[in-house]
Amino acid sequence: MDIGVAILIIGFAAIFAAFLLLLNGLIYAEFTNSEIPPAVKNRGKLHVVHMVMVGAAVIGRILERLGLCHQVVFTRVVISWFMVRKRPAPPGLRIKDLMFGDVPVRTYEPTAPSTGRRRGLVYFHGGGWVMGSIGTSDEMCRYIAKESETVVVSVGYRLAPEHRYPAQLDDCEAATCHFLSVAEAEFGVNPHRVAVGGDSAGGNLAAALCLRLVQGGRGHLPLPCAQILIYPALQMADFNLPSYLQNHAVPIVFRPRVAFYFLQYLNGDASLCKALLEGAHVPADLKVLYRRWLSPDNLPPEFREPSRNVTDPEPSSHDGEVYHLTCVGLEPFVSPLLAEDDALRRTPPTFILTCEYDVLRDDGLLFRKRLLDLGVDVSWHHVPDGFHGIINFFNVGWLTFPSSRGVMNSIVDYVKTL
Repeated sequence: MDIGVAILIIGFAAIFAAFLLLLNGLIYAEFTNSEIPPAVKNRGKLHVVHMVMVGAAVIGRILERLGLCHQVVFTRVVISWFMVRKRPAPPGLRIKDLMFGDVPVRTYEPTAPSTGRRRGLVYFHGGGWVMGSIGTSDEMCRYIAKESETVVVSVGYRLAPEHRYPAQLDDCEAATCHFLSVAEAEFGVNPHRVAVGGDSAGGNLAAALCLRLVQGGRGHLPLPCAQILIYPALQMADFNLPSYLQNHAVPIVFRPRVAFYFLQYLNGDASLCKALLEGAHVPADLKVLYRRWLSPDNLPPEFREPSRNVTDPEPSSHDGEVYHLTCVGLEPFVSPLLAEDDALRRTPPTFILTCEYDVLRDDGLLFRKRLLDLGVDVSWHHVPDGFHGIINFFNVGWLTFPSSRGVMNSIVDYVKTL
């Protein structure tokens, strides 16, 4: 046998062996570290999805240490390959990729005749400010646009770690204001019937944008008529709320990962994750201030039950250096749940969707209570068997979770009321 051929065979064998070793490790880690409650349907499918995501992160870390590419960038590529399908526009819908100023957007316009000016929705995708794209939210936006006869604008805002806060919020504001200024002339949309919304980090951006607009204003442009918040991340002051402890190891987002995403959004220093999880970034006086909004006593009784297989962590002392590095994250445009009453009172009617098995569940519940206490109209939909990220698995072939359709229909039903 030629020496070159032999070396090639040995190389392929080594790669295959490494792949099997990695796969075995992923399977072991997934079933050891993940805790998917029996109430979640299609548990095996969720294990597979999470394993792919963790595998991408592991390989990305290896590539990053070899100096080949950033871990997050590699994970984005894998998720895009795994989740994004390129399909032609369905009958009854016109889809275009455009630029609103410097911000890429994808518009979804119903083609059926309308008796009057349509409603509009500006949508911000999830992904922890570091992942996700117009492509990953494509199926949801198609469905909302067609089923509710609404013009939907999906915003491709800049991502971390390449771009830090407030780049993402700036892009969302620029795209929203552009759409409001041309809604009637170019899309036949009533600018007074334009809502903003998003899932996860996108929900954070929608809530933060509404706060920014009601406080700063944009001249003659109307404010959003509503905000649609789908399992939003709304504060980084307390990672020890009941939902964080109960669902700390439920895919797709583990508790430590939320702290990681916030840090990528703000400064990229992932070494601060442990301090954030322990609460060392919040001074004692602010903890007292925030407790009036973040206390578990503000949650409905059924959500206060003891944590699932988790002991409440010991409180950590304040670390001044960590606070200095992360204090911007406690401001309302990063943590809308911590905004003052006067600002929240002026926010538009709100739809909040929460999932039982989601670390971010209590952010949505606590925000709902704050808004209701301030007289803001709130519609709430809770998914008893839901997990974080469930709408990303709507109509994506074998990855589809049946309960995701009910979740999407609840969003459509609310949009139709605008």
